[in-house]
Amino acid sequence: MARFTLPRDLYHGKGSLEELKHLIGKKAIVVVGGGSMRRFGFLDRAVDYLKEAGMEVALFENVEPDPSVETVMKGAEKMREFEPDWIISMGGGSPIDAAKAMWAFYEYPETTFEDLITPFNFPTLRTKAKFCAIPSTSGTATEVTAFSVITDYEKGIKYPLADFNITPDVAIVDPDLAETMPKKLTAHTGMDAMTHAIEAYVSTLHCDYTDPLALHAIKMIHCDLKASFDGDMDARDRMHNAQCLAGMAFSNALLGIVHSMAHKTGAAYSGGHIVHGCANAMYLPKVIKYNAQNEEAAIRYAEIATFIGLKGANTTELVDALIAELKSMNKSLEIPSCIKDYEGGIIDEKEFMDKLPEVAKLAISDACTGSNPRIPTPEEMEKLLKACFYDEEIDF
Repeated sequence: MARFTLPRDLYHGKGSLEELKHLIGKKAIVVVGGGSMRRFGFLDRAVDYLKEAGMEVALFENVEPDPSVETVMKGAEKMREFEPDWIISMGGGSPIDAAKAMWAFYEYPETTFEDLITPFNFPTLRTKAKFCAIPSTSGTATEVTAFSVITDYEKGIKYPLADFNITPDVAIVDPDLAETMPKKLTAHTGMDAMTHAIEAYVSTLHCDYTDPLALHAIKMIHCDLKASFDGDMDARDRMHNAQCLAGMAFSNALLGIVHSMAHKTGAAYSGGHIVHGCANAMYLPKVIKYNAQNEEAAIRYAEIATFIGLKGANTTELVDALIAELKSMNKSLEIPSCIKDYEGGIIDEKEFMDKLPEVAKLAISDACTGSNPRIPTPEEMEKLLKACFYDEEIDF
């Protein structure tokens, strides 16, 4: 038996933010990030719509990128004081992910963060509040997923929290919000969405319900991401739908080791964070090469290549064409080819090598590894990570 879970309601299209005025409740808390939603007027509009719905509204602002355990606990404390029956989060993946975790600690104050690290171990939610997610970026698709990524800065580890309980009740996918994204964010979030769709399609848990979503998302992203990056707002609007479709696929089929590696390298180094979407973009071609040693995975990568119009006389040629196309996309989106070149070289080579065995071990233990089509040994994971640091071509 398998399970397929999505939000109860998904509103999409320009102006769909207005649907907030139809929510039924007494109190709503709005969780947002560092200021873009306020700066562009969307926060005020959301608050006005909620007040029109007859609700008292509180705000929790300034959730940082890669939200911390500490931020989650502060938000949960504010929720316990205010006692909302709706949690509304709008912005990028970070505030929505943070709000999902806050939700658990609001309803179950005795729960520990360690309790939630175990996949699909959340307590039953909706005892106090429902959840509405409104994305402003076109990548994480957290508005439709059973996932949240929270960072423990003391340990330098990003933890993917996974449970169908944290799938939002309502998603509002309004492309007006995504039109405010800067170019670099458009590139990184777009390749994050591409990685979601590709990993979902080759996941060991893919099924007839997830495959069409993944393939269509891949095709849309392949067609529209570069134009969106270049400022075409029609393409930007379509990308907002594409990333949501990718999210529907991966939330139910799960992911693979591209995400395992991105989670465990993201906050591991003193030089700075590796932005999640950029990490996925850099690692994806290497992981495809590795996974394609599995015959079933190779066939599915070849199916992706054919679906987006790439050419090859056999499975191997089609897989190689897909890898080449993704590298070409990265280049056109001004994404570096390897960690060594990331942000002008902020990740120190010696620190990377010193931490390599531990990071490899943590990546293998990541929640996303179990559904990858090929489970790496510690030695193989170290080779993969080194290849991603130096942009090496290696045989597995």
